[in-house]
Amino acid sequence: MILGVGLFAAVAIAWLLIAAIEKFRLGLSFAQAFLYTPFKLAYRVADHKLKIARGAEAPVIYAIVHQSKLDPALMLSLLPEDTLHILDEASARSFWLEPWRELARTIAFNAEHVFVSRRLVRVLKGRGRLAVYFPDAIEPEVKSFRLYRAVSRIALQADARIVPIFVGGARWLPTSLTPADQAPRKLLPKLSVSVLPPLTLDELAARDGEPARNRGNALFDYAAEARFGATDLSRSLFQSIRDASDRFGASHPIVEDVDGALGYRNLFAGARVLGHRVEACTAPGEAVGLLLPNSTGLATALLGLWSANRVAAMINHTAGPANVTSGVRTAVIRTVISSRAFVEKAALSDVVMAAEEGGARLLWLEDIQENTSAFEKLAAGLFWRRPLQAQDADKPAVILFTSGSEGTPKAAVLSNRNLLANAMQAESRITISPKDTLFNVLPAFHSFGLTGGTILPLLTGVKAVLYPSPLHYKLIPEMARKARPSIMFGTDTFLANYARNASEGDFSSLRFIVAGAEPVKPETRRIYRERFQAEIIEGFGLTEAAPVVAVNTAIHNREGTVGRLLPAIRMRLEPVEGTKDGGRLWLDGPNMMMGYITEDRPGELRPLEGWHDTGDIVSVDRDGFIAIRGRAKRFAKVAGEMVSLGAVEMLVQSLWPEDHHAVVAVPDKRRGERIVLVTTADSAELEELRKLNKEKGAAELAMPQDIIKVAALPVLGSGKTDYVAARKLAMEQLGLAA
Repeated sequence: MILGVGLFAAVAIAWLLIAAIEKFRLGLSFAQAFLYTPFKLAYRVADHKLKIARGAEAPVIYAIVHQSKLDPALMLSLLPEDTLHILDEASARSFWLEPWRELARTIAFNAEHVFVSRRLVRVLKGRGRLAVYFPDAIEPEVKSFRLYRAVSRIALQADARIVPIFVGGARWLPTSLTPADQAPRKLLPKLSVSVLPPLTLDELAARDGEPARNRGNALFDYAAEARFGATDLSRSLFQSIRDASDRFGASHPIVEDVDGALGYRNLFAGARVLGHRVEACTAPGEAVGLLLPNSTGLATALLGLWSANRVAAMINHTAGPANVTSGVRTAVIRTVISSRAFVEKAALSDVVMAAEEGGARLLWLEDIQENTSAFEKLAAGLFWRRPLQAQDADKPAVILFTSGSEGTPKAAVLSNRNLLANAMQAESRITISPKDTLFNVLPAFHSFGLTGGTILPLLTGVKAVLYPSPLHYKLIPEMARKARPSIMFGTDTFLANYARNASEGDFSSLRFIVAGAEPVKPETRRIYRERFQAEIIEGFGLTEAAPVVAVNTAIHNREGTVGRLLPAIRMRLEPVEGTKDGGRLWLDGPNMMMGYITEDRPGELRPLEGWHDTGDIVSVDRDGFIAIRGRAKRFAKVAGEMVSLGAVEMLVQSLWPEDHHAVVAVPDKRRGERIVLVTTADSAELEELRKLNKEKGAAELAMPQDIIKVAALPVLGSGKTDYVAARKLAMEQLGLAA
């Protein structure tokens, strides 16, 4: 009895002591601190950003992403006592929440009246505070999105600041509002409160230099930014993927290829074995080449290199031997990991020779497998969670060579932080869960195939089905029928070819397809919508951005655009001669590369300082949707006037939508340059183009002077049009090659 009383007294004293500390640390009332203490202890809440919310000057609206039944209790404990909390009906009635509801004023959410009530505006104008709980929907349907618009109107009328709040980890609580098959439950997950600085809607809308931007979208985007803000960017990719294995289960199937599937534990064990071998022949921080197809072996190699603190240099075997040799020398790659079976099947002996000519030696996966002892396998199985070297999120993780569609490829260096940030930016915009299966045919030397098709699934528990080549147009539909994916990545060229070879039902399991690298033709979109009931959502990215910059979603989709910026990416537009409704796009954000390594300074990182010039010409509508108008380099100077080759290409595409076209500029003695159309359209005639040009009111200077018909346009391994090769072809056909 005495022992029990003593134990109870000790617990009570400890509780009161911790509550006193929390009261002074966070500026809470004692009642708030007392009721907050159990949460702090049980969930190890990272709450250092709460001072931003508590210090926000009224009038202020706290926009809280409501993920769990626990969220109102947490917010009632942590936000200023004079805050009016607008609760959902379940929280307003819940008996267990009664002690917390006594901490501040609360009213029940009424969908018909609350957010059109003048009372809320009066509360705010009286230097008040509101806490509004928004549904946890990454892609809210129309009804939910009305809430963002309604709150935006109230904020505008009261000139109130917005403070978005997201409780990272709450999605995995037993009290989560997300179905368990989409968010596996964890009894005591660590919680992290993400809070962003207070900004008015006008300040939000003007951050990218567009003060007329839709304010409802601005509020929604700021809440998505808070969601992304819960990502711990101090964790390396190895650590973050290991955290995912803890969340989804060590045996959770995560990667699959034609030879079978691997769970997290087996993937990490294989990575540890490979990492040990790489450690023995390379130095920390050294670039190690990967010449591998999409496969479980590739995923294993990536994790192994990151575990050993080596940089994965992704070798593009489709770029040609000369570019491979150049890349190996530029990045100072002394070791290349490859597979004899892959080299033989893909006939890549010339690429291997090119790598060796650049100074690299080959390390074969078959040799590693054959020479791995039982002891090594046992040790890897026991210590699979431990990295081989100390981890640092700011260190380089990957070297990717840019596509080279307009010139010599450059080596872009991406850190752990860059890649983790971009994957989680995408996850903050597109709804995915462990229920999904992602079918990735894009090669990992293509930044979209690496981040979207490999890293993102590893981080989010989505099973990735990896296929070795996007060019197997007949086999890929069959593979899709077997794998039953819900998500797929591709380019318009690849998707159009898959559809031509697909049987009914091959792609019927798809929820959506994310397409990038080139514009999606209306015909391609129509075929997938009508035949397979799958939506193609278009996005935009570049290697230097790791790569995703903007994307449409199933709910927020505007055809003809590449979607809206991902959270935490900033943009600015600079005027461009010859372009009226757009500008040259500059970007900044946590996903932007560390810098370039160039051919003239091998192995030396030239850091990116400040904003990055993408070289893309874009326009942005009032809702924030971005439309690509062309490339700055893809302008011709005809008779002293700047002409966008991309705009001419779009005009041609509208005339012959089922064919492929490349518009290039070649030298002209009289005009400086002239425009040439390289096309697969057999029926293409200049007279039809002139007629359309006149109908559209386009300048006569923008009219192609020659048409060159080809069976197929030259393309890069990523699926993009190879404009360098197309221009060379045009020069040869016109006798200008000399």
